[in-house]
Amino acid sequence: MGDFVDRRSIVRKIWASPDLILLIFAGSAAEFALNRAVDWLFFTGKIPSDPIGRLFSTVRYSQEIVFATEERARGTLSRINAIHGSVERQRGQTIPDWAYRDVLYMLIDYSERAYRMLHGPLSASQQKDLYAVFRQIGDALCIPDLPATYAEWRLDRKRHLDRDLADSQHSALLFKQYRRHLGFLRYHLLLEVQAVLVPAEVRRLLYLNPNKLLPSVIRAYGIVERCNLQSVIHSLLIPSRYWAEVRKFGRITTT
Repeated sequence: MGDFVDRRSIVRKIWASPDLILLIFAGSAAEFALNRAVDWLFFTGKIPSDPIGRLFSTVRYSQEIVFATEERARGTLSRINAIHGSVERQRGQTIPDWAYRDVLYMLIDYSERAYRMLHGPLSASQQKDLYAVFRQIGDALCIPDLPATYAEWRLDRKRHLDRDLADSQHSALLFKQYRRHLGFLRYHLLLEVQAVLVPAEVRRLLYLNPNKLLPSVIRAYGIVERCNLQSVIHSLLIPSRYWAEVRKFGRITTT
């Protein structure tokens, strides 16, 4: 049985890096809070009660897909479908198709944005590869109406951002939990990172003002990181009790 994701794929490189993973979830944490389906997070209670623990759980699932054989990856995707189905039965409602697309689109977009911040823009072929891998994941999760190409996805991503975001009481509650679990300094660093990472629509709704110097600092760090010096992003964004867990995100790839 072959690999679910080609070993040369840019997706493997991105999802093998603890620093890129943390940037992906820093951006997603902001956008999640604004999504019109955020009430589903409060129904299960998992992200509001333990946002960092939920991050680790999501990364483990993601890596079980990206770095697995076809058979194992599809087994993981089936388990995810079963979990979603169980939640829907408990609530007596169906998670909207557009909400599933929103989450998949976040992972695609922030994978690209995080890589750009540390290493520079993806090439056209890497963009195509990135979308093809996540399209394959979306199809396995039975998410309908996914665009056929990267270019079509970019247009649909913009439509989803314009339609599916709103500041609500859930947004404020979720950011309150981020602050509680991260502490004052890490929480404000998270806001600084989010301000330069997220799309304009998210920045506007959250009143985030990007620090013009931060992108240069992060790009400089990307050069340092490529020299195999010790990572600092996870030390800055995540409390020390979780550092060992974050280091487990690292994977050796062939890219």
